[in-house]
Amino acid sequence: MSRHRFVVAVIALGALFAAACSSSDRGSSTSSFGKSVELNRIASTPREDVPSALDDPEQDDLPNPTINVAGLRSGGPGPDGIPAVDEPRFQRADKIDWLEDNEPVLALEIDGEARAYPVQILVWHEIVNDTVAGIPVTVSYCPLCNTALAFDRRLDDRILDFGVSGLLFQSDLVMFDRQTESLWPQILGEAVAGELTGEKLRAFPVQTVAFGDWREAHPRGWVLSRDTGASRSYGQNPYPGYDDIDSEPFLFDGEADGRLTAKTHIVGISDDDEAVAIPLGRLRDERVVNLEFSGQPLVVWWQAGTASALDDARVAGGRDIGTSGVFDPVLEGQELTFSAVRNGFRDEETGTIWNVLGQAQSGLLTGKTLTPIPFVDSFWFAWAAFSPDTTIAGSSS
Repeated sequence: MSRHRFVVAVIALGALFAAACSSSDRGSSTSSFGKSVELNRIASTPREDVPSALDDPEQDDLPNPTINVAGLRSGGPGPDGIPAVDEPRFQRADKIDWLEDNEPVLALEIDGEARAYPVQILVWHEIVNDTVAGIPVTVSYCPLCNTALAFDRRLDDRILDFGVSGLLFQSDLVMFDRQTESLWPQILGEAVAGELTGEKLRAFPVQTVAFGDWREAHPRGWVLSRDTGASRSYGQNPYPGYDDIDSEPFLFDGEADGRLTAKTHIVGISDDDEAVAIPLGRLRDERVVNLEFSGQPLVVWWQAGTASALDDARVAGGRDIGTSGVFDPVLEGQELTFSAVRNGFRDEETGTIWNVLGQAQSGLLTGKTLTPIPFVDSFWFAWAAFSPDTTIAGSSS
C-alpha cells in the first residue's frame, strides 16, 4: 500500500474512534442564531425478547444469515459507539447561520413536508431516527461509501429505530434495529442476520444538494440542528482526503470491479431486476442523461455547486462534485424532454424552468413537481459490490 493510501486508511479508522469517544453535551454546538425545536415524533416499539445478531449472527435460535458473516468487519467502535441522533431538533432554513451555501445536505420530502439533514452532522452520527409527515423514518449516511438513504421504519406491527452497529460489510455501514438487534447493511436496506432476516425496508428518495439551493426552495423548511445531544466538531470532515480517486476504500474485502476506478463517483439506480450506474464524469459533461430503465423513461441531471463532504478538512472546503437528481419525466400523461440552462433545466414542450429538486420555478407548469426516483450517490466500488451485474451508462469517469 502506498504511503498516501495508508495515511487515508489510518485517518478513517481514527475518525471512527474519535466519533465514539467524543463527550455528550446537548446544545454545546447549537448556533445562537435561531433556536432549535423538537418536532412531533412517533414512538418506537419496545425491545423484543429475541436473540441478538450483535452477539452472534449464526446462533441456532436465529434464521440462517443471507450473507457470509465472515465478511462483517469491525470498524472500531461497538454498537452505538457512533451515536445515532434519536431526538432530532430542527431550525428553520432561513434562521441557519452555520451552514455555507455550498455545503451538502440530504433532502427528504414526504407528502409535501421537506427536511434537510446536513452532512456535516451525519458524517459524525450516520443515522437520524425521525418522523416526517407522520411517517417514522431513518435517514442514514455512510461516509466510507458516500451513500445516503432514507427508510420507512414501519415493519408490520413494529416501529423500528436504528443504531450504528460498529460493523461494516463491503465497507458499508451496518445498521441494527433496537427492537430485535438484527443487522441491516445500509445499501441493501435489508436484514441479513437476526430475527428479521430477509425483511426489507421501503426506501424514500433522497438527494444530496447544496444548502443554498435547498433553502431557496424551502426557506421555511426544517433543517436538522447541531443540537444533537453530543459534542462534535461539526463542520469539520473527519475523513480528509477520503474522496481522492487514487485512495483505497477502507475495510473493503470485495473483489474490485475494474470497469471504473474504485472511488469514481456514480449515480446508481436499481430494482429487483436491473441496475445501472451513471459516472459523475458523464453527468458533469452532459448535465442531462435520458435512460430507459425497467421499461420506464427516466431523466438524470446534474448541477454544479455542491461541495464534497469527504475531500477537505472543512466540509465547505471540499471540491465541487455538484448535485444529481433522478426523476420520472412523465407529468400528467406528457413525457417532457429536458435540457440544461444557466439557472436549472428547461423542458422543450412548455419552456418551463425547473430547479435541481424537480420543482417548476417559472413558465406554464409553475408549481408542479416531478416524481423523484430513489437512487444512490455512491463510490463505484460500493455500488458494484452490492449490484455486481450493473450496467454502466457511458464510460466517462
